[in-house]
Amino acid sequence: MKKHLEVVGAVVIENGKVLAAKRGESKYAYVAHRYEFVGGKIEPGETPEAALVREVKEELHADIRVCAHFLDMTHEYPDFTITLRTYLCAFLSSFDCVEHEALRFLGAEELREEEWAPADVPALDKLREVLKGQES
Repeated sequence: MKKHLEVVGAVVIENGKVLAAKRGESKYAYVAHRYEFVGGKIEPGETPEAALVREVKEELHADIRVCAHFLDMTHEYPDFTITLRTYLCAFLSSFDCVEHEALRFLGAEELREEEWAPADVPALDKLREVLKGQES
């Protein structure tokens, strides 16, 4: 039976663009060098929101405010299954690229499914709608 991971991701939108964190090398080729939402595993006894605050602190050396639930997605990878809970978040401090290959803010037209980790892809359509709504 495959391992099932519960993880969280921060959807940070600034100036009509969403923060995308590009993973580096990985033992799983299907997520290496792909964009994802900053975040990670929920530890036992931790709420998703607390996990997100902790993970962003670890990965970006930044403080965030978790504003609202965005979307939950479940994806089955060849080696494990993941349930990703995403939340709209806002930075309360500056941030640094600590664990990722790159950080970019991407506009709606730059959200290409083939560049994202498969578990994160279902959020892209909803993100495009939100970002285009901010352009109006």
